[in-house]
Amino acid sequence: MNYGFTDFLQLFGSLGLFLFGMKVMSDALLNLAGDRMRKILATMTSNKYMGIFTGFLITSVIQSSSATTLMVVSFSNASLLTLTEAISVIMGANIGTTITAWLITILGFKVSMSAIALPLVGFGFAFTFSKKPSLKNWGAFIIGFSILFIGLQFLKDAVPDIKSNPEILAFLTSYTDLGFWSILIFLLIGTLLTVIIQSSSATMALTLIMTAQGWISFELAAAMVLGENIGTTITANLAAIVANFQAKRTARAHFLFNIIGVIWVLILFYPFLKLVTWVSLKTGSDSPYLTAAAIPVAISLFHTIFNICNTFLLMWFIKPIAKIVERLVPEKEIVEKEMDEPKFLMNSVLEFPETLIHSLKNESKYLFENSILEIVSKAMNIISTDLKSETKIKKVVKKNKQDLKTDVDNLYYTKVKNIYGKIIEYATKGQSSLKLTQNQTKEISEVKLANRVMVEIVKNCVGLNKNVTKYFNSENEFVKKEYYKYRKKIAKVIRVLYLFAEQDEKDKYYLKLSKLKQEAEQEYHHSNESINSLIRQNLISVSMASSLINDNDTVNDIIKKLITVAELLFTTKDSLLENGT
Repeated sequence: MNYGFTDFLQLFGSLGLFLFGMKVMSDALLNLAGDRMRKILATMTSNKYMGIFTGFLITSVIQSSSATTLMVVSFSNASLLTLTEAISVIMGANIGTTITAWLITILGFKVSMSAIALPLVGFGFAFTFSKKPSLKNWGAFIIGFSILFIGLQFLKDAVPDIKSNPEILAFLTSYTDLGFWSILIFLLIGTLLTVIIQSSSATMALTLIMTAQGWISFELAAAMVLGENIGTTITANLAAIVANFQAKRTARAHFLFNIIGVIWVLILFYPFLKLVTWVSLKTGSDSPYLTAAAIPVAISLFHTIFNICNTFLLMWFIKPIAKIVERLVPEKEIVEKEMDEPKFLMNSVLEFPETLIHSLKNESKYLFENSILEIVSKAMNIISTDLKSETKIKKVVKKNKQDLKTDVDNLYYTKVKNIYGKIIEYATKGQSSLKLTQNQTKEISEVKLANRVMVEIVKNCVGLNKNVTKYFNSENEFVKKEYYKYRKKIAKVIRVLYLFAEQDEKDKYYLKLSKLKQEAEQEYHHSNESINSLIRQNLISVSMASSLINDNDTVNDIIKKLITVAELLFTTKDSLLENGT
């Protein structure tokens, strides 16, 4: 065989050039359409039909099923997508990846791109001098697109010529005449090649070249395509190794979906190939069993029909697939720790603006519900769990008669400070390293603002708690009654906040919060008449009066800030910024 080490290096280099062109093209398309695609992915997956269409659309646009599946895994990791939504998107992505195969088949085999590819590189390079990022990305896309087909041409030239090396076929014969075992062997070869190269498009290109050169038959090429569909799932599973259980479930679902598809096609392998041959003949192509030149088109048809049929068949079983995956990857609950470690923030969320913003909000919501509201409750000598019950507020406030001995400063250092620092750190990293839209920058700024307000609430609670503790069981019934009113007032707000955060009827509870905030605003600017009356009648001491007046403002300030945080984190309404307060 006249094919030496230098020739092998040339084949290896050609494959590298093809992959480089694919990466440059895909990255440029991601820069051009990535923001829109991710927005579509986050909002257009409400049902399986939209999910499938979204997966198809994204993969067709960015020309990379791996990029789509990695995006889906990241979104699942950040809880932006449910498991069923993620499965439907992956189904669509499998159909979308067939577009790449058709591009290679039509432009790489039916049309000679080599004559115009090099001039296109020069044309695309001229765009890179533009000051506009969009034109630069279009230039990169044209360059990547051209390099891809230059690499494909080199690949075709680097593959050994069978006429000059007939012993190649003799070598392959030992693997091609084993009946159905040959099908399984080439399925395994397709899987391994895709795992090694980490690109189903590159493996597809190699398969098409092998068929065009007459190396392998239509049947064996189809088997390799099935193997590629298994191998392409490895990328997502590797990415999910360090992710949470939700991302692992998504990756396993991708693997399961493709495995099921491969199994049923293997069972109906020869009838399925006859169907593809019939479609090929109907579209004006020759039979892939008679003409080697017709095999690339037939393989692209096989790839397309397989993915469409598999999606149409399994789309009715998304929920059963989800249940199987849930059993394979059991749910891991959030480890209950002190609030000194983040629950939702990890390095992987910094990959996309959407995952970062979602994780920042989740972390901030968790901090607000599980620490801030608890600290405020304890500062007012109220057990927070009682406020989550259906017990009337009066009974809850009266029930807590013992001093809880709350150390607000200690609670801040153990439950708030570190996690607050992490939220600000991740928000700042995202703002400096990610390409953010104006709305995304605003969202991150609102999260940072909400966290600063939370810290202010805790600081406000320090002095208030001292006076609540001091006058909690005072012998002076009048001052005791006033602090009871303060406790009741805050308890009422916290209960509504818990309901607002946990219930679906946001509008209902938002109206209640707006009313409570308005009341606090009014009382914030006007001293409580009952305090003035107590002072005039000398029913309380000067120090008591001073504490009541100051704490009246503090209570109303805390109420305003608590509701402001809820507005920033749980709604799109933004009264704090609108009012400029």
